[in-house]
Amino acid sequence: MPTPETLIAFFGVAVLLAFSPGPDNVFVLLQSIRHGARAGLAVVLGLCAGLVVHTAAVALGLAAVFASSPLAFTVLKYCGAAYLTYLAWQAWRAPVTQADAASRPAAVPHDGRALRRLGARGMLMSLTNPKVLMFFLAFLPQFADPARGSLAPQIMVLGAVFMLAAFLVFGAMACFSGAFGRLLQKSAHGQRWLNRLTALVFVGLAVRLASLQR
Repeated sequence: MPTPETLIAFFGVAVLLAFSPGPDNVFVLLQSIRHGARAGLAVVLGLCAGLVVHTAAVALGLAAVFASSPLAFTVLKYCGAAYLTYLAWQAWRAPVTQADAASRPAAVPHDGRALRRLGARGMLMSLTNPKVLMFFLAFLPQFADPARGSLAPQIMVLGAVFMLAAFLVFGAMACFSGAFGRLLQKSAHGQRWLNRLTALVFVGLAVRLASLQR
């Protein structure tokens, strides 16, 4: 088990990293603006679920095997790029609600199925980004101390702390951007431009991911 001092320092670093611009927080921001805070929080939970898998992979040593395989890295990054392109197409074709009926985001209904679908999107986005796995492989072991016992449990604890930091930061983003999105959703013109902007951002993220090098 890491020391309390290590956990506090790690949590501070994790918060700063969560605030730094990246595909995950951009995804949360755009989905919250388009569909509301609840939808954004569903995406956040999905992203955190993906981090559970990445943490387990590092703790079990699977990440090291993956890092040594250029083919696995290439296949995963192109799968992620293809998924982002699909999201861009969906955003571009998203329907526009009537301005007088848009008292709340209506492009995605706030039922359990829709929220689970958004959560699955967040998880899939996290799992198909090889840089997240590579980052965890390089980052988490730096805070684990072999003198304090087995590394695998320490890495799992550090992963949980990182997920807590990500949830708090991304959750705050979802709430604030969801409130801003309610204003945009009252304008059909604003919705149309927001959908176009979302699509372009997803395309940019897809190109960026496809061009990543190990």
